[in-house]
Amino acid sequence: MIRLITQPNHDQRRFGQLILLLALIVTSYLVFSKPGYEQPFNHFDKVGHLGAFFGLAALLQLATNWRPLTQLTLLLVYAAAIEVVQAQLPYRSAEIADLIADMLGALSFHLILFLLRRWRHR
Repeated sequence: MIRLITQPNHDQRRFGQLILLLALIVTSYLVFSKPGYEQPFNHFDKVGHLGAFFGLAALLQLATNWRPLTQLTLLLVYAAAIEVVQAQLPYRSAEIADLIADMLGALSFHLILFLLRRWRHR
């Protein structure tokens, strides 16, 4: 499993790129559309942000295998762009807490990946 994320072959990387593109489309649709659901508990949306960006970080790693700093920078730009667009929508709001949750999700993925690589090379 670690090898799939850290050393995918050409076909796996292509598949990762396709899934990443689809995930970006779905994520963008969800964060820009009018919410039609109740939150089961306060800050439930932060859990969604964290999980979404954990997944996006994993897919970006699979799709590109770029350096973690490059990946995190791109995800930060995407997260910030989401908040800028949401600030313009009458049924959405921009929150720094959302951006923080996004980056915690991405950072969590890279921390786990770092620890797995280290454990594997012991």
